[in-house]
Amino acid sequence: MKYADMPEFCVIAGDLGFGVLEPLREMLGDRFINAGISGQNMISVAAGMAQSGLRPFIYSISPFIYARALEQIRNDICFQDLPVCMIASGAGYGYGNSGPTHHALEDYGIMSTMQNMKIYIPSFREDMNDIADLMIRTNHPVYLRLGRDESSVKSIRPKFSPYRKLKPGSSGVILVIGNMAGSVINFCPENFALYSCGVLPVFDIPEELLHDIDNSGILAVIEDHVSAGSLAGQFCLHMLEAGIMPKKFLRFYAHGYNNELYGSQDYYREHNGLNLKRIKEVITA
Repeated sequence: MKYADMPEFCVIAGDLGFGVLEPLREMLGDRFINAGISGQNMISVAAGMAQSGLRPFIYSISPFIYARALEQIRNDICFQDLPVCMIASGAGYGYGNSGPTHHALEDYGIMSTMQNMKIYIPSFREDMNDIADLMIRTNHPVYLRLGRDESSVKSIRPKFSPYRKLKPGSSGVILVIGNMAGSVINFCPENFALYSCGVLPVFDIPEELLHDIDNSGILAVIEDHVSAGSLAGQFCLHMLEAGIMPKKFLRFYAHGYNNELYGSQDYYREHNGLNLKRIKEVITA
């Protein structure tokens, strides 16, 4: 809302956001466009608007952005290095009962390969103010991966950054990405350090994080994303380049669909080994 007075700020919605975006629509007037169910066209329109000096923000369900319109993202936005901000709703299994067509299990792996792309992944609700400021100032393509705030404990947390130390510890390191940090922080095993990752592709890993991994010899990575293109894969490459190889490496990720049943986000996580009880049992074994 605070950017509505910027004449170059505009929003394109993919025929959703009802009950949420109406106040913004009223403030923006003709700078708010409902593009309808036409994801590919929406991306190309945003690219043209950015080329003319506007700052378009796109809002849609995650796969309707990164999957349906990947060619347009690659050719129209990324190759031209245009400041288009893509806001993708529904991280991982977030849309639960809507099924695989509405899930985002490979999104940041795919988007990490796009030239000039920066990916922001908030862990907590309060991260959004800082991320919004970063997005509005960037002159490059941005993908924002949104999921529900899962933290039941409200506390003072470090300011949003690519990596944050949420809990100290010396027995091992847990690295979690995005909104799953809100759940993990409530069950993190005693004396394990907990870090969150909020920016991809992986770059500039803090020395403190590498030091904690090297000293403890244990690293566990938790993410609601498939193995290919994962945070674990990207992070381990940079870790090995830094000459660090933990004695014990664990990863928890989305395997996809191991049965033909539909269910909630929690249901899918449980059937993919991402339920918190199992994660804690494996890490502390």
